[in-house]
Amino acid sequence: MRKFPIPENVFAQTVTAVKHYTDRVFHFRITRPASFRFRSGEFVMIGLPNAEKPVFRAYSVASPSWEEEMEFLSIKVQGGPLTEHLQKVTPGNTVLMRKKPTGTLVLDALLPGERLYLFSTGTGVAPFASLIRDPETYEKFEEVILVQTCREVAELIYITELVDGLKHDPLIGEQATSKLRLHTTTTREAFPRMGRITDLIRSGAFFCETGLPLFDPAQDRAMICGSMEMLKDSKTVLESFGLVEGANNAPATYVVERAFVG
Repeated sequence: MRKFPIPENVFAQTVTAVKHYTDRVFHFRITRPASFRFRSGEFVMIGLPNAEKPVFRAYSVASPSWEEEMEFLSIKVQGGPLTEHLQKVTPGNTVLMRKKPTGTLVLDALLPGERLYLFSTGTGVAPFASLIRDPETYEKFEEVILVQTCREVAELIYITELVDGLKHDPLIGEQATSKLRLHTTTTREAFPRMGRITDLIRSGAFFCETGLPLFDPAQDRAMICGSMEMLKDSKTVLESFGLVEGANNAPATYVVERAFVG
């Protein structure tokens, strides 16, 4: 492969691990630059050194802000300008990462509250994988409800295994055990809980199954990450309960991430 110069605003990092869950979803880890800092929930721009002008796409960091390596979830798009090649990386390969992290799925963008809902579809669960490993999340909220909807059961494995493992985490194990709840659904493959989360909320099935009260803007906060259609539907549902969209410079009761790769 021809080697191209690395731009000044980019880190060149080494792939340390790769795991493929389905023919649509995979997970990879890279080394973390010693000088790199980010807030749990933020995203970075990822690319490959395979062109003079590399293609970069937004990827939420799935690892917490204190971890030594960086973790990402990705979809696989056949013929995609980046994922067609990114899905083929193996340990030892180089991945490019722009130096500036950003994003709206950060705790500072929400007003204080009691419950935090994290709504995701597919690989949109990545920023929440970071947030549920951050002690600050449990310091700010009494309950954390993580929701992921996928097409297939295998796409739920990553977050299910992660949440199960948190019970034994020396840093936040006790808090995660008492405060974190995971609610997973599928839309295509048979599973005990099926359906789009927005439909389940509208019908009331979500509240019946979880035993949670209807959303209350006085104490409930939410973050959303997924497809554009999911973002639109989720915004409509939350606003019907009186929640208001916020941002880094104007905290409110829910936030969305629009720069989502999958």
